[in-house]
Amino acid sequence: MWTSSNSWRRNRHRSFDNAFHRFPLYKGCNPLSPHEEKTLRPPFELFLSLRHLKSKKRERFISIATFICFLGVSLGVMALIVVLSVMNGFQEAIKEKILALSAHVLVLNHQGPFLPEEASEKLKGLKEISSLSPMVLTQLMVSSDYASSGAVLRGITREAPELSYLQEKLLDGERNLKSGEVWIGVELSKILGVRVGDRLRLVSPSGRFHPFGMIPRVKDVVISGIFQAGMYDYDVALILAPLEDAQSFLSLGNKVTHLAIRVKDIYQAHTVSKQIQRLLGGFFFTRDWMEMNKNLFYALRMERRVMFILLSLIVAVGAFNIIGVLMMSVMERRREIAILRSMGAQKKTILKIFLYQGLLIGTIGTFIGTLGGIILSLNISRIANMLETLFGLKFLPPDVYYITEVPSKLDLTDTVAIVVLALSLSLLSSLYPAWKASNLDPVEVLRYE
Repeated sequence: MWTSSNSWRRNRHRSFDNAFHRFPLYKGCNPLSPHEEKTLRPPFELFLSLRHLKSKKRERFISIATFICFLGVSLGVMALIVVLSVMNGFQEAIKEKILALSAHVLVLNHQGPFLPEEASEKLKGLKEISSLSPMVLTQLMVSSDYASSGAVLRGITREAPELSYLQEKLLDGERNLKSGEVWIGVELSKILGVRVGDRLRLVSPSGRFHPFGMIPRVKDVVISGIFQAGMYDYDVALILAPLEDAQSFLSLGNKVTHLAIRVKDIYQAHTVSKQIQRLLGGFFFTRDWMEMNKNLFYALRMERRVMFILLSLIVAVGAFNIIGVLMMSVMERRREIAILRSMGAQKKTILKIFLYQGLLIGTIGTFIGTLGGIILSLNISRIANMLETLFGLKFLPPDVYYITEVPSKLDLTDTVAIVVLALSLSLLSSLYPAWKASNLDPVEVLRYE
């Protein structure tokens, strides 16, 4: 005899509760007390989700599809972490090299060369300044017996920070820069076909007037050092000379073209720059390192954002594959779902089972991808060097990129954001199949079983 509808529902819930409490964690395990069951057994829904991930012979195709989901999420997460780490390292390496050889703030004058004392006296009270040095900067032609090239002559004092930096980067030559001598970059030395001890001729376009016209300034110098700054722009064009030699060459007397200032906090350079400009007034004006390299860093930021969006699509594709896997799982387990529902399982129980299954796929894939991404990011430079040696490749040609090695900087915020993104997409991908499973009508399913 059939019971009434309400009585049948009560009996169904009671049957499901009894089945749930008798549900063993492992086959063949000893019966547990209710207290032990509560403390040792994982949630019923999670347990079934874990069981669903284990393959059966008749579900081999679902198992393969699940593995592809793991792989897709893992590769997407790993690629995102590695690429963003390289982009971060690239930006950091460029910034370090630029700041090692450039002033944080440059002081110039609209009227041309000026006496450094005019500016330095007014800036003595600024606590934000860590160092201040006069500098002469000009473009010129340099020639050897074999070739000629455009270059930038930089006249600096012996106390200038860039001099001590380049002393560590010398490939050949003396560590002391003397009068009548110059240091040049390694790429420029290759173009000119010269080495330490050879002579160069400097030719400045800003010459002196003569009855027969403009005569360019010419000066012969000796190469006393060849450096490798690690940044192509400097290695191919920079010539370093003592300040007095540069002033004499350009007939400046005691005047300079720039005042190079370094500040204690590089990220406050813009604020300090404006403060210096207000203090100096007149025809003086300033430029900070962020302003001088604005286009470069903007391009790097844009490239980083585009790479993040593009590689996020890989994670999204891997995560959305979960929809297909779960839908196949739902169709394969329609009978089991109907039996659970008829035993009293609520819709939210079925919903949780498939949500947990999707999240497990996403979590395992994200964990493997994160681990692989971190390991690769920390060793990317060594891996790149090994591949370059093995296959004769050059990942960063020096004439195209600012640096010669593959850099990497693993950022915790980026890693957390990628993990959250992957897990969120996995959860979203699980919602529809889980909802579909929870709304199956057990009567309709079991009618034909």
